[in-house]
Amino acid sequence: MTAIVFDLDGTLIDSVPDIHNAAVRMLAEEGHPPLGIARIRSFIGNGVPALISKIMNDIGENPEDAARHAVLEQGFMRHYRAAPAVLSRPFDNVENALQALAAAGFTLAVCTNKPEGIARKILQDLGMGSCFRAVIGGDSLSVRKPDPAPLHAAIAQAGARTAIYVGDSEVDSETALAANLPFVLFTQGYRKRPIAEIPHDAAFPDFSQLQAILETLLEPVSGHSKESAVSRSL
Repeated sequence: MTAIVFDLDGTLIDSVPDIHNAAVRMLAEEGHPPLGIARIRSFIGNGVPALISKIMNDIGENPEDAARHAVLEQGFMRHYRAAPAVLSRPFDNVENALQALAAAGFTLAVCTNKPEGIARKILQDLGMGSCFRAVIGGDSLSVRKPDPAPLHAAIAQAGARTAIYVGDSEVDSETALAANLPFVLFTQGYRKRPIAEIPHDAAFPDFSQLQAILETLLEPVSGHSKESAVSRSL
């Protein structure tokens, strides 16, 4: 059984509007002017603690001040938990792609640096909760991506023996490399660098193309399937 494991933010969903909204509300409480949505988007990818550190640096506060960091993180999370999926939306053709992959016999999972509870709520609120056999978040383990442990945990929780990781960013690429798994890059997400500078096995701009790409990666080659090539001891 092959698992297709997805990142969440910038891969399955455009979550920036809700993250930006929570950040703006938190900043207003603390007497700071809002940051633009493009600025907040550039901070996404390494989890909430890293997001708060980048916001603090941007507004002239010391990210190393643990007590202050905790206050801002708690404020952000209070607002974000209250409304994590009001403005967020799946990218075009995501739902159809997930249904087609499940019908083709793939097992689906999510591995994200977003807190697991919020990730599950977003998936449920957007009607995708039943699509995934496993969801691993940034707080599910003691480490987060790009450490490979969360990705391995998602594959194990999904009950799969082989896997391909689908993501949108440098962090996702690093995670797949660390896990020794193929990586498929969604090019319309939150990456910071040009596509050519991000290691990947395949890339796509629209989810209508994903199934064909995955099947190509798993095609038999010289009498051996690529599925065997992506098998890992998990």
